[in-house]
Amino acid sequence: MSVSPLVWGLTIAAILAIIAADLFLIHRNDTREFTPRRAAFWSVVYIGLAVLFGLGVWLFSGGEYAAQYFGGFVMEKSLSVDNLFVFMVILARFAVPKQAQHTVLMAGIVIALVLRGAFIAVGAAAIATFTWVFFLFGAFLIWTAIGLVRGGDEDDFNENALLRWAKRVIPTSDEYDGSRFLTRRGGRRLVTPMAIVMIAIGSTDVLFALDSIPAIFGLTTEPYLVFTANAFALMGLVQLYFLLGGLADRLVYLGHGLAFILGFIGVKLILHALHEYGVGWAPDIPIWLSLAVIAGTLTATAVASLAAGRRPSREPLGEAGPAAEAETGATREG
Repeated sequence: MSVSPLVWGLTIAAILAIIAADLFLIHRNDTREFTPRRAAFWSVVYIGLAVLFGLGVWLFSGGEYAAQYFGGFVMEKSLSVDNLFVFMVILARFAVPKQAQHTVLMAGIVIALVLRGAFIAVGAAAIATFTWVFFLFGAFLIWTAIGLVRGGDEDDFNENALLRWAKRVIPTSDEYDGSRFLTRRGGRRLVTPMAIVMIAIGSTDVLFALDSIPAIFGLTTEPYLVFTANAFALMGLVQLYFLLGGLADRLVYLGHGLAFILGFIGVKLILHALHEYGVGWAPDIPIWLSLAVIAGTLTATAVASLAAGRRPSREPLGEAGPAAEAETGATREG
């Protein structure tokens, strides 16, 4: 797949324009609460944009590349659902006001998109040069899948090095000032906690990318498709956050489903590497089979989870969704 620098530039410009419209036009000029109904509407809009882009790939580059894009988008979207649990904890721990949650999530996602772009560039260069990188990616995904099966508290949030450094060196106020990132206290210009939360969201999402980016390289090695699938999955993540506030508690088997998908992609990467090295018995799994496995696993996971009921280890978020969680969550440890 040949993508010219002009197409790259136009694509990035369009993505930035969509993010700017969301952050500065759609939400900033609307003081209404970001309700699940509004979240559902804008989720449909973002998914529609992702589908239109995929159809454009089909029109200009063929069905094979379109299937790779759609497979990557669906997988990134499904992995992002599990990430939302940690986002809920971050917003609760920092007691982010509900009217500011959309802004801080969008800003954090912009940071994540930039850093993921760098990761994708490095990964694509490594794969293009060294076939054995597929062994590393595959082994890492299988190891991650085993960790998901063994379990753990997805509500855990440990401050990473970047966040600890930011809190130590950046002069920060003790109180929020609406949705502003800067405020003035006692004649001094200070950064509000909004900026710290933004760094927490962005840097934490990059940690999630350590498994999602190797996984999508198992579906396509085209950097353009990897980047755009990540971009469209991230851009709709804010709306998904508000939409799935209560439903997230009911996805009791999500971790097991994602573990199976990551394990499958890990095996696929290893088989692909063996195939490239001329091992006769190692098949190169086609994209249609990968799509079928991902779609079938997610469907089975959703049906089984909704039939099983809520997670016993979590309190319901209530009617207000994650916004209510943020108001009450500041009094407890995430």
